[in-house]
Amino acid sequence: MEIAVAFSADSPPLPVIAAARIAGVPLSTDPSLPPGSAPVFRFDSGLKLQGTNTLLRYIGRVASIPNFYGQDALESGQIDEWLDYAPIFLSGSEFEGACSDVDGYLSLRTFLVGYSLSIADIAVWSGLAGTGQRWESLRKSKKYQNLVRWFNSIAVEYGHALNEVTAAFVGKRGLGKPAAKPTGVVSGSNPDLKGKETNGPVVSKANTAGFEVDLPGAKVGEVCLRFAPEPSGYLHIGHSKAALLNQYFAQRYQGRLIIRFDDTNPSKESNEFVENLLKDIETLGIKYDAVTYTSDYFPQLMKMAENLILKGKAYVDDTPREQMQKERMDGIESKCRNNTVDENLALWKEMIAGSERGMQCCLRGKLDMQDPNKSLRDPVYYRYNPDPHHRIGSKYKVYPTYDFACPFVDSIEGVTHALRSSEYHDRNAQYLQILEDMGLRKVQIYEFSRLNMVYTLLSKRKLLWFVQNGKVEGWDDPRFPTVQGIVRRGLKIEALIQFILQQGASKNLNLMEWDKLWTINKKIIDPICPRHTAVLEENRVMLLLTDGPQTPEKPFVRIMPRHKKFEGAGTKATTYTKRIWIDYADALSITEGEEVTLMDWGNAIIKEIKKDNAKITHLIGVLHLEGSVKTTKLKLTWLPEMDELVHLSLVEFDYLIKKKKLEEGEDFLDNLNPCTRRETAALGDSNMRNLKRGEILQIERKGYYRCDVPFLRPSKPIVLFAIPDGRQQTSLN
Repeated sequence: MEIAVAFSADSPPLPVIAAARIAGVPLSTDPSLPPGSAPVFRFDSGLKLQGTNTLLRYIGRVASIPNFYGQDALESGQIDEWLDYAPIFLSGSEFEGACSDVDGYLSLRTFLVGYSLSIADIAVWSGLAGTGQRWESLRKSKKYQNLVRWFNSIAVEYGHALNEVTAAFVGKRGLGKPAAKPTGVVSGSNPDLKGKETNGPVVSKANTAGFEVDLPGAKVGEVCLRFAPEPSGYLHIGHSKAALLNQYFAQRYQGRLIIRFDDTNPSKESNEFVENLLKDIETLGIKYDAVTYTSDYFPQLMKMAENLILKGKAYVDDTPREQMQKERMDGIESKCRNNTVDENLALWKEMIAGSERGMQCCLRGKLDMQDPNKSLRDPVYYRYNPDPHHRIGSKYKVYPTYDFACPFVDSIEGVTHALRSSEYHDRNAQYLQILEDMGLRKVQIYEFSRLNMVYTLLSKRKLLWFVQNGKVEGWDDPRFPTVQGIVRRGLKIEALIQFILQQGASKNLNLMEWDKLWTINKKIIDPICPRHTAVLEENRVMLLLTDGPQTPEKPFVRIMPRHKKFEGAGTKATTYTKRIWIDYADALSITEGEEVTLMDWGNAIIKEIKKDNAKITHLIGVLHLEGSVKTTKLKLTWLPEMDELVHLSLVEFDYLIKKKKLEEGEDFLDNLNPCTRRETAALGDSNMRNLKRGEILQIERKGYYRCDVPFLRPSKPIVLFAIPDGRQQTSLN
């Protein structure tokens, strides 16, 4: 059923027509209404619908595109707010203010509402496109990078439909007269878009959440949270979830966020880890109020331990470790459990002194050895450790366990809600019992699921094995799930944040696919990353164009955009020569007499394919630049034969382990992937010598890459790391 949309010629309903084209809803246009008229849908039945937003909602409901009008009532409500807001872009003086607000809002998002395209995106996209040259000028600048990235992403994904619509209805000066604002849209800056927290489209850089979750008993302005990593490794993707959730709740309730280093095990900790954890926290964009250390509280913790001994709530035990573990499993009380307070205090002093006798002991809490929850069976509170501490040296010989120190410091620092991953579930009762025995203020526990990834180890002990045994370059190795590792491989932090916030604060255990994360990343980098060309060094073949430019006397050079749809990527110089290199795999696909397209040049006809023992040695062809690229099957990338080409090392990576998930009891050493890195030599266009470390690019027809080592000298290759694009990864083995 085709719908007729009638409208005034001076104000065509661009978002309605664009949404219909994208959704595949048949629509005929009738620009015959008087100036200032609202657009109207006319149905065969004689019924009508009127008003831009009403028509958009109709399309959103009938479209086959998933969640085009939201996946639930809440998202539909958020979309409605955006539909009301979108006309602000046509209101002249308010245009740049609106651009700035929406740019901030999109700093951590791919779409305006939820995680897929909706009519909200189409309404705002059309509002920008409808201003014509005004938006195009801003789009070329670097002023609103998040907004431009989002705009370009939609333009690339739905280019055919959108280009058709804008070509028909948008001129250099835009749509003509600005559309009238719907009822309820306030003239001037929208007060709801100045950082105010609501469930709708709040435009604020602080608003990073893609979900709504409540903290039990939380009051605005009275919440205090902490993110407490142990400085025994770098921040990894699992820690990132905890850090971002803490920030989300702190911002939502206008509370405080403390970064606390749980430095209670000097054998595994170092200042290097502290410095890099702070670096990773900054990379994630975490805003905190204070940095503290558990070691700041060592004197108070030791005093608390002694108080618990005096109250009969803790005792010193010299039972050997293995025997103690077995007794805890079997619910057998230690022979030391009923020592007198004086005996315990004497042994405690031996522990503090680090004497030979004290070295044999630990301090245990006297809880309940028969409790079905084995974490309550007299856990260890303090243990001997002779290693110097990275902050305070050799002052102490005994150190508190995490289970003892954490509830104490949480309460002392004023933490109201302790976010703990589900792996601590059985120890939550222990946490609360220890607080009660200490007589301290209670802290509310909020549990969330740990983030687990396929083919991935998140245990710092196991990751350390790879570092110490030279299996990786370090904690920032691109094969590692650390923040520094995945960023070095080419992941944008924005993609990581979106991915984690999509998981929300669910308590369900999930094993997540990397492909989903890399798909989000591709949507962010593709609209803006520059394009370059490369051929494989050992698998290339010469194509001689008999009527091509005569090198070296008469080559010619064109200045071209590095990205045809994003001028912010800059320009590059492309040299055209008589002799050009193409990939051998492409040469195998060509037949004599075939017309092919040389990308960024034009068509050529392959006249001869020369071989030696069935191996192609070179090809001979002639240019046919008047030929149509639409008629050719092969679109080939190529490089001119010239000394200025640069040497490249294209590096691909694979997972460190062979199994998606290791079962309990399985040794990761039995599941190591034998080949996790492969380097391929290639030649790149001369413009690549200007690449900077960390720059992301696309090598046409080969994929996305991040520059890890830039051009230094001709004899040393530029090192480019392959970035997964979300498609199923092929094993290197």
